[in-house]
Amino acid sequence: MNHPVKTLSQLRPILLGFRKAAGLTQAMVASHLGVTQQTYAQLEANPEAVSVERFFKVLRVLSVDLMLTQSDQPQSKVVENQKGVARSAKKPASAGKSRDKDGKPVTGPATKTIARKAALSALSSGRAAAKKRENW
Repeated sequence: MNHPVKTLSQLRPILLGFRKAAGLTQAMVASHLGVTQQTYAQLEANPEAVSVERFFKVLRVLSVDLMLTQSDQPQSKVVENQKGVARSAKKPASAGKSRDKDGKPVTGPATKTIARKAALSALSSGRAAAKKRENW
């Protein structure tokens, strides 16, 4: 059976369905992958955040083939971001530029200083806490 995937949010129910159709538990899939059940549960809950390599390993365990086909429909100018929210494909002119406390664009050496301060602030507030990762 074919399962067309048009958005990343469709991956979760499809993976879940393939795993259950194969009669496997999360623990069984995790065992085949060499990871803990909790690690696989996180992947299954948020498959759009996993690397392509890991995604293919899961597909192999589930005996699922990935097939890409060309659509007859023209591509839209609207794209979906990682949270599933549609946005314009064109970035605003100010995107990615550092700004000072008054919201004015900052250029030159001050830009690096602001970026460093933001990174240090994130580290000190615990927002950038390192996660333990498993190699698989």
